[in-house]
Amino acid sequence: MKLTDFKFDTEDFNVPDEPVQPRDAAKLMVLNREDQSIKHETFADIHKYLDEGDVLIYNNTKVFPARLKGKKEKTDADIEVFLLRELVPENMLWDVLVEPARKIRIGNKLYFGPNLMAEVIDNTTSRGRTIRFLFEGSNEELYHILDNIGEMPLPPYIEREAREEDKEQYQTIFAKERGSVAAPFAAMHFTEELVEKLEDKGVEMLPITMHIGWGTFRPCEVEDLTKHRTDSENYYISEETSSKINEALADEDRKVVGCGTTSVRTIETSITASGISKPGTGWTDKFIFPPYDFKITEGVITNFHRPESTMLMLGAAFAGYDFLMEAYEEAQEKDYRFFAFGDSILIL
Repeated sequence: MKLTDFKFDTEDFNVPDEPVQPRDAAKLMVLNREDQSIKHETFADIHKYLDEGDVLIYNNTKVFPARLKGKKEKTDADIEVFLLRELVPENMLWDVLVEPARKIRIGNKLYFGPNLMAEVIDNTTSRGRTIRFLFEGSNEELYHILDNIGEMPLPPYIEREAREEDKEQYQTIFAKERGSVAAPFAAMHFTEELVEKLEDKGVEMLPITMHIGWGTFRPCEVEDLTKHRTDSENYYISEETSSKINEALADEDRKVVGCGTTSVRTIETSITASGISKPGTGWTDKFIFPPYDFKITEGVITNFHRPESTMLMLGAAFAGYDFLMEAYEEAQEKDYRFFAFGDSILIL
């Protein structure tokens, strides 16, 4: 398939700038690949489509306030630093994006208030820099300051300014492991009550961790999708999660459902040559687009994604391109909400 296959107009899409309340009141579109049927539910009804013994994999990453506003030394000019990822914790080195990039050079000192300063020590890309925080406290103390002064990194298509309540609102109920600059959108629809209902039914809820980078918002830019390269992201899959996945794979009456594209990419990365999931940690740049032979995933929960995005392409690889495009057209007709704070799809 080509990039142009994933282009469509979003001008009339319903794109909210905050999640519905309660979270599981979001709409749920259920796609059945076998009979090509489409059903309309609310997310709170998802338990009807999962059975005892099914394994539901979710991403427990936590978004941190990655956007810092500050001043440049001497000139006192306004600057913005976007924290991408921590490189060397003991040396407080971070990979960042800066604005205005043309005025932020190696050796510059950047101030973020009376208690925090950083020095630019390297260039990485046109907007990318490596910085070192000049801070004498511990990493935990640094995180505490960043949590207080930083702003949440809302998706670029959300036009409003970040608010203090976004530090809670732009998270899932599973958020535990700090490290993402974007939320795993599909998991944002879960509530504690819904999780309890699923567990009471015998569905096994199991975590993986994938720290989502800013590249998740970067669309493909090459017509030949085989030439696209995604940013590498750090993941972790535990012994328990891998073991439970393998038990489900060995039983034809149980299915493995990935909640979100990051969960799917992680479990599909973990596959061994013998066809089982392997625990461990690492980096993955796995890019899933049609056609793709899923080795582990037997169901996918995902949102309605932007055109030309890798997340849309993964959905098309699992549902089938024509079926997914039909679903998107029906979602627009029925005023589904799209993108980060939008509604959800369950593909079985």
